[in-house]
Amino acid sequence: MKIGFIGLGNVGGKLASSLLRNKFDLIVRDLDKKLTNDFKNRGAKIANSAKELAEQTDLIITCLPSPEICADVMESKEGVINGLSKNKIWLEMSTTDESEVKRLGKIVLTKQAIPLDGPVSGGCHRAATGNIAIFVGGERKIFDKILPVLTIMGRKILYTGELGTASILKVITNYLASVHLAALGEAWTVAKKSKLDLNKTFKGIAISSGNSFVHETESKVILNGSYNINFTMDLVQKDMNLFNELSKKLNTPLEISPFVLDIFKDAQKKYGSRAWSSMVVKRLEDKFGLSFRASGFPDELIDDEKEEKGYEI
Repeated sequence: MKIGFIGLGNVGGKLASSLLRNKFDLIVRDLDKKLTNDFKNRGAKIANSAKELAEQTDLIITCLPSPEICADVMESKEGVINGLSKNKIWLEMSTTDESEVKRLGKIVLTKQAIPLDGPVSGGCHRAATGNIAIFVGGERKIFDKILPVLTIMGRKILYTGELGTASILKVITNYLASVHLAALGEAWTVAKKSKLDLNKTFKGIAISSGNSFVHETESKVILNGSYNINFTMDLVQKDMNLFNELSKKLNTPLEISPFVLDIFKDAQKKYGSRAWSSMVVKRLEDKFGLSFRASGFPDELIDDEKEEKGYEI
């Protein structure tokens, strides 16, 4: 199976690297020439357009920053859709709006190609070792067909049902992660003001009912002071807006979500759209004149688990 990968950013580049490392026939496309040249030097081919990439491959994967960018990559004159033909598969791995993936999916079907959505969850550092979770929606038989590819990019693979269900689940999980991160800021503030040992506090939270994946990962770079989580403020706001828009479509007014979104908006005003999302915690450090530094924590997250083939759960 020839695979085309469009979008070699923080997540996409790591997913594509897993495919390349495991000897898949890979063609890549990204506007950043440095990224594509790096892949070329490691054995991948480079497509001159998204259309050309689609014409030359069986499975076309997109992993892009926003629904708007994906729509352009798919629907422009030199886009993916104009390069599709019968039985080709489009796998949308971006975090996107389920109605948008369904809209594009209908167009893909007119080309007798097959759409799937397959967003990932678990952090950029885990994407680097194929240790990330992947949710996939769409035709079950097509999911089965590409499962050997999915198990190289991810560790735990969940089939969620019809097209769009994976994107809904992904937006929900990203919302929860954002809430946990905002709550961590308040937890570290109270811990510091109470003059607790922050190393012991980290361990205490980790073994308690208050633990979370966000604490186990992002607290480390917060306590280090680098805040380097490889995920930016603008992306958090994009994902939270997707969650809020989904709730509006469902006529389900929410209580917590709008407040958390306002917190991230304030952090973006202070530190910029491309600041690391974990810097939302820095708002409270700056507000109260505190420092959450502690010794022994890394400046960047690295997944130290052994790379293994994934599996469906």
